[in-house]
Amino acid sequence: MSERTSSVELQEGRLVFDGALLRPALAVLWPRLENTGAISAIDLAHVARIDSAGIALIGWLADKHPQAVITGSPAGYEDLRNAYRLDAHLGFTG
Repeated sequence: MSERTSSVELQEGRLVFDGALLRPALAVLWPRLENTGAISAIDLAHVARIDSAGIALIGWLADKHPQAVITGSPAGYEDLRNAYRLDAHLGFTG
């Protein structure tokens, strides 16, 4: 899968992402995710890389679905989370 391609599927209450969550590929995902029902997890296990736009998308989802657990840690995820001082649920730590 190209780094310009990303996808998401709802699988048994889990949002499962695939590809690279990079700015050029995310514009098509935002509208698809606006009306998701309740979800239990945001699965990033199959995501190769993530940038700040990807963190913004996942953070927005985490805020919208506070019960959802974030799983997986793609390349760039921990560095961005630390740089922006985000906790495990991508909320600001202060």
